Amino acid sequence: MTDPPDAVPGDLVRTVAGEVRVQLDRIRGSRFVGDLAPVADVAAARAFVARVRAREPDASHHCWAWRGADGTGRSDDDGEPGGTAGPPMLRHLDGADLVDVVVVATRWFGGTKLGSGGLVRAYGDTAATAIAAADVRTRRRRTRLAFVHDWDLTSRVEAVVAAHDTVAVSTDYGARVHRLVAVPTIVVDDFVAALAEATSGAVVARTSPAAPDGPDS
Repeated sequence: MTDPPDAVPGDLVRTVAGEVRVQLDRIRGSRFVGDLAPVADVAAARAFVARVRAREPDASHHCWAWRGADGTGRSDDDGEPGGTAGPPMLRHLDGADLVDVVVVATRWFGGTKLGSGGLVRAYGDTAATAIAAADVRTRRRRTRLAFVHDWDLTSRVEAVVAAHDTVAVSTDYGARVHRLVAVPTIVVDDFVAALAEATSGAVVARTSPAAPDGPDS
């Protein structure tokens, strides 16, 4: 993705363009596979982890880490000793300055324990290898906004959406149109004001809360 010409420092974030899968050389008999993907939020991160888990049901562990563009993060050791898997992977995401990215390290136990230090290195190396193989891109920092409008306001709304480099997240066409969009954070106030002006105050965009999240499991 090309940087917008009017982007300013702090307006841009680093993420990845697509999914990556890598396999490491066996470590004392254990096999490690890394999967990395761009995701919109923690719910999407968990969905990706679930997809990897379903693809490799015979694996011993599916450890993962995610960092969002808003600074929030999650990691999961998935049965490995606490702090030896998910946190090292999260540190590698942070070291690469990547956001809206999830990385999953799948391990098949090879019969020999690696010890805490060995696990930290193995899971960290899995994340690092996946990151090194990824196509890193720079894009604008975005904020999700939700709003509802009547059908007769569609053309006015779409004109405002088109003028603000907005990405559609979801649209529900019912009796009224429910929209969730991602707007460059730097122009959120302008977008909200323009939408209200274009619809004579009939449409009010509000920040959409993050997807519901529960404790790591």
